[in-house]
Amino acid sequence: MLQSLFKRLAIAVPTLLAISFVIFTILALAPGDPMSEFATNPAITAEVREAIRRSLGLDQPFHIRYVKWFWALLHGDLGYSFTSRSPVFGLILQRLPTTFWVVGISYGVSVAIAFPLGIISALRRNSLLDQIATTFAFLGYSLPTFFTGLLLIIIFSVQLKWLPFIYSSTLEVTNFSTFIEQIRQSIMPIAVLALYQSAVLTRFIRNAILEELPQDYIRTAYAKGLGEFDVLKKHILRNALIPVVTLIAIDIPTIFTGALITEQIFRVPGIGALLIESINRNDTPVIMGITMIYALLVVVFNTFADVSYAILDPRVRDH
Repeated sequence: MLQSLFKRLAIAVPTLLAISFVIFTILALAPGDPMSEFATNPAITAEVREAIRRSLGLDQPFHIRYVKWFWALLHGDLGYSFTSRSPVFGLILQRLPTTFWVVGISYGVSVAIAFPLGIISALRRNSLLDQIATTFAFLGYSLPTFFTGLLLIIIFSVQLKWLPFIYSSTLEVTNFSTFIEQIRQSIMPIAVLALYQSAVLTRFIRNAILEELPQDYIRTAYAKGLGEFDVLKKHILRNALIPVVTLIAIDIPTIFTGALITEQIFRVPGIGALLIESINRNDTPVIMGITMIYALLVVVFNTFADVSYAILDPRVRDH
């Protein structure tokens, strides 16, 4: 197992290097100019714009800019934003608590819903509960988040006027009333994300368990007199959870990078919204910083998934 882990780590380094080079190349070749915002300002002359361009290193060739950026990355420096001149790492830290609050809670809610729902749905196949769970998963998976987000806004904000439809970034939780207001403005974005994520997880968990139920070792366990709960805990889940662990490992990095569409709909000032703003402004350092953090998290959690396979299935441990 350790040898496999070292192999994964050895592959991760060139993978991250290749990802960084490809993304940096795409951003360098993409149309747009970070200095375009200054072009419409009559107070900033062409000479001043050129001086700013030189200070940002935009007058240098692509390969030199990439080497400088990557060397700074190795030292833990994500650079400075072209537009705000603030450290990229600081900008990400400012948005991270909001993303954790909304996206993190929604994922926790979706896991809490999907696991019991998927397990019961599989064990009680073709029952009324299974039909309800399947319908829920189908609707949640089929409806795009922008549609469910707008639908909730129309119902709970416009018609009923129960919840605010714009997330206030200036709200500070200082007492119980502001905490309640924070919850009120978080309900709809959390609900939108939890609906979609729980639907996806429910489908995966149900299908994974259904694939294990007809296996010979399950029938043997029942023949030995084991109860349904013991068979589920000791036999079914250990094998059925392997594809589910893969899905969760891929999804967890999204908790750190935000939900692009949902954050735009509800004006949630998370990392996803920061990424969209940076793309619109051609702010390459911020885009590269968020992208590399996401790539690193994907590699880390995929490695974690590989380790989890060995824990769940001893047969994997021997290879």
